[in-house]
Amino acid sequence: MRLDICYRTRFTFDSSVRESQNELRACPVSDERQQLLDYRVSVEPSARMLSFTDYWGTRVDHFGVTESHTNLEVVAEAAVETQDPPALSAASAMESLGEPGFLNEHDEFLKPTRHTDWDEAMAQQARGLATADGSDVASAVSRLNEFVGDRLAYEPGATEIGQPIADVLAAGVGVCQDYAHLAVALCRSIGIPARYVSGYLFSSNDRTGSIEGDFVRVQTHAWFEAAVPGQGWLPLDPTNRLAVGRQHVKIGHGRDYDDVPPLRGVYSGPGAPEVDASVEIRRMDPARQPSTMMRPSLLAAVKTPRTREQQQQQQQ
Repeated sequence: MRLDICYRTRFTFDSSVRESQNELRACPVSDERQQLLDYRVSVEPSARMLSFTDYWGTRVDHFGVTESHTNLEVVAEAAVETQDPPALSAASAMESLGEPGFLNEHDEFLKPTRHTDWDEAMAQQARGLATADGSDVASAVSRLNEFVGDRLAYEPGATEIGQPIADVLAAGVGVCQDYAHLAVALCRSIGIPARYVSGYLFSSNDRTGSIEGDFVRVQTHAWFEAAVPGQGWLPLDPTNRLAVGRQHVKIGHGRDYDDVPPLRGVYSGPGAPEVDASVEIRRMDPARQPSTMMRPSLLAAVKTPRTREQQQQQQQ
C-alpha cells in the first residue's frame, strides 16, 4: 500500500518567546515491512535542520529558532510503501525466553520504565494468561494483546503523561499510548521482551482500525512489538485488537513513549503555547501515483480540538 503522510504541529504562544529548541521524530523507518520513498521537513520561522539517527534507530530532526517568535509551525511529509509483516514460521516455547543469548540481546526491553512499571498483581494476571491453552510465546503475546484491548476503553483525555500504568489498568480507560504501555508492561512482567512503537495508522476510526475512503485526518498512533525467540519481533495493535499490517506506518521504537515522542522541545520566555497537531494520510492508487509526495491541497491547515493530554504530549 502506498501512503502519503503529512504530520503538522502548530504552536501559538500568548506572548513572544526568545528561543526554542526542538526534536522531531516523524520520519517512517525502512524495514522488512515498509519502504520509505521520500521525506522532507519544513519549519516556520525557518531554521537550520540537523538530522541524525538516535540510539534506537529513529531519525531525529533537530532545529532551533533563535529569533523572537509567537508562532511555530512544523510540517513533516513522507511517502511510504507498506506491506503485511511475514508470518512466524514456527512456535517458540516459553522456556526459550530464558536462553542467555536471547536475554543479553533484549535486556533493555525487559526492565520496567516510568511508563511500564508493573506491580505483582499485573504480573500474576499476565502469567495466568500466558500459560492458558499452550505455552508458545506468540500465543501468549496474542492473549495479552487481546486482554489489553478488552480491559481498556478508548477515551481521549482520560489519562495524563506519567500516570502509573497500574492506575490506568484499574481505571480501565486510556488512549493508544496507554494500551501500548500496558501491553509492554504485561509482556515484560513475565520475561517477554517488548518495545513501544510510535507511528501512523491509516484508519478512519482510531479505535476500530476501519478504513473508509482514501483520505483520513487522524493523530499519531502507538502499538507494541514483542520479541519471539528465533522468530524476531511480533507487532500487535492492542487499541484496535489488530495484527499490525499495511495500514500501520512505523516511525520508531523504544522502551516507552519517552524514547520516541513525535515532537519534544524547550523554549525561553513567559509565553504559554496553544498546540494544534494533526496527521493527514492519503492512500495512493499505484496506477496514478504523482511524481511529488504531496499535493498542495493536502497541506491545507487543519484545526482539530486538542485535549489536555494531547497538548502535554506535544510540549514534552
